[in-house]
Amino acid sequence: MTIKTNLMATTAAMLITAGGAVYADGHATHPETGETLASEQVFTYRDLDESPSIDPGKAEDTAGGDIIRDLFEGLMGQDAEGNLIPAVATGYTVSDDNLVYTFTLRDNAKWSNGEPVTAGDFEYGWKRAADPATASPYSWYIELTTVANASEVIAGDMDPSELGIKAIDDTTLEITLTQPLPYFPDMTTHYTLFPVPQATIEEFGDEWTKPGNMVSNGAYVLTEHVPQERLVRERNEMYWDNENTIIDKTVSLIIPDENVALTRFLAGELDRTEVPAGQFPRLAQEYPDDIMSVPQACSYYYTINLTDTTNPALLDPKVRQALSLAVNRDVIVDNVLAGGQKAAYTFTHWATAGFETPETPIAAMDQAARDAAAKELIAEAGYGSDNPLSLKLIYNTSDSHKSVAIAISQMWKQTLGVETELANQEWQTFLETRGNQDYEIARAGWCADYNEASTFLDLMDSGSGYNDAKYNNPEVDALLAEAKTAADPQAAYTQVEQIISEDVPIIPIYHYAAAKMLSDAVEGWPYNNFQQKWYSKDLYIVAE
Repeated sequence: MTIKTNLMATTAAMLITAGGAVYADGHATHPETGETLASEQVFTYRDLDESPSIDPGKAEDTAGGDIIRDLFEGLMGQDAEGNLIPAVATGYTVSDDNLVYTFTLRDNAKWSNGEPVTAGDFEYGWKRAADPATASPYSWYIELTTVANASEVIAGDMDPSELGIKAIDDTTLEITLTQPLPYFPDMTTHYTLFPVPQATIEEFGDEWTKPGNMVSNGAYVLTEHVPQERLVRERNEMYWDNENTIIDKTVSLIIPDENVALTRFLAGELDRTEVPAGQFPRLAQEYPDDIMSVPQACSYYYTINLTDTTNPALLDPKVRQALSLAVNRDVIVDNVLAGGQKAAYTFTHWATAGFETPETPIAAMDQAARDAAAKELIAEAGYGSDNPLSLKLIYNTSDSHKSVAIAISQMWKQTLGVETELANQEWQTFLETRGNQDYEIARAGWCADYNEASTFLDLMDSGSGYNDAKYNNPEVDALLAEAKTAADPQAAYTQVEQIISEDVPIIPIYHYAAAKMLSDAVEGWPYNNFQQKWYSKDLYIVAE
């Protein structure tokens, strides 16, 4: 579902040049659409939390990724439709055995300090992220690319210099895989595989990401960062395509309260914010030109701690199955959220390219049958009115997460007699708590790193860095490995989804839709990009 009028293709614009400065004003028009551009090209949007890092080698969240894509640029990028397009690389060739990729870099790519971006910068960035000394929370992503020796380097069994990436010369980068991976080029759009400036990092250490220190190669540079308040990036005059960029400045504001953010949007202080839970129908009627809802490659779920630090009851599959069955997902998406989300009975998002959603027993039932089965299972596990089960559920601070948690805890109480203690935590604390398995049940969300089912299901691998349940099923591991080399991996994906539906290390709740308020003055938004990978350089603001 897309609700937005006057959808325009994302295009670059030629701007008026005066005295050597490039700018847009009320008299400039878009070269393809003819629209009059606003005199102030500033895009301001709301973020829920402060990102843990904006270092490409240490970042781990979606909001941080949005910032990094403005500040840095990888080998390849995505267009408004989600198609792969050249970025720093102009293209690539592949060996006959599909194991060696050779990327050709453009010779006019520069860092914000004027130095050229070279193949060596990519080699350094990849090896740094894989190096255990960096402690990258996303190092496992490099292993997923099947780059040669990635597993050994990340495990500390090989020196990072052995990673299968090599700068042949300044504009030629060679990457060797251990097995063919058809979607490998798409994986290079992820920030973990972006280049980083070695000299700057060596000079400033952990302080290199601060304004004034950071050197970047994207369309924007970091000019201001007030933690827990705001982050500002402005045009990078050294960017190779700067003359075709319209937005001069992008500002992200940390606003924890969704309703406060909505008020500020309606007052004209924000160009984009999230639709608060349950308010989409009303806002769509009142502001039809400023609202959108499109499928987004993310899944919302609850992860269950399966280690010895958990509530022992959760180690019983019958308890986990009962909890999953008792969640009325239709109530969550239709009444609590009401923004175009879809009920989830699989981990993989229904709109993922090439994925066919398999039938699972839970999906085939109606809610009455699910509730009946849940009651039987919880009784078989030994819990009931004479032995009530008590659980703890944590979520990162957000009104929407709170609304979902309250609704589900009430479902568990009504159907199963389960008492649930709810607790919210600030984002970075929450990530640490969940990552350290210091929880019983925790809210989680996963957004695709690339448009293929493995980006979701690989989290169920026992060795995944984001397997926060610490789920370990050798059959699942084997199927995921098999899928990597299968001509058609759907059969393996179907089996994995069916197994985790029985084992319930996670409880899928809904598949995301990007339900947002977006000013009708902002054009160029990539509505049809399933991952919702947006770049400020592709946006522009029209005159009111």
